Amino acid sequence: MLSRNLYILAGTLGFFAAVCYIIALTGIAHEPGSPADSSLWQMIGIVLLVLGMLVALFGIFQTMFEQAEARSARQRALEQKRPRSDGQ
Repeated sequence: MLSRNLYILAGTLGFFAAVCYIIALTGIAHEPGSPADSSLWQMIGIVLLVLGMLVALFGIFQTMFEQAEARSARQRALEQKRPRSDGQ
């Protein structure tokens, strides 16, 4: 369940990274009241992109651990239901 939230956060960070790149490449940064330094927008975009990729990686790990936990819980439940045959 947590992994879905991490995927949403990674997508949001990726979207804002793309917006920062668009601002850096277009003339929007030269509007009054906005930072005119395009390298600043590019750096913000890079940082957001890296953070988004890290969050997506954590989401992948979380999904893998959730699947492994569910599989081991099913295996334990099956072992408890089976009668033991010790050969006696």
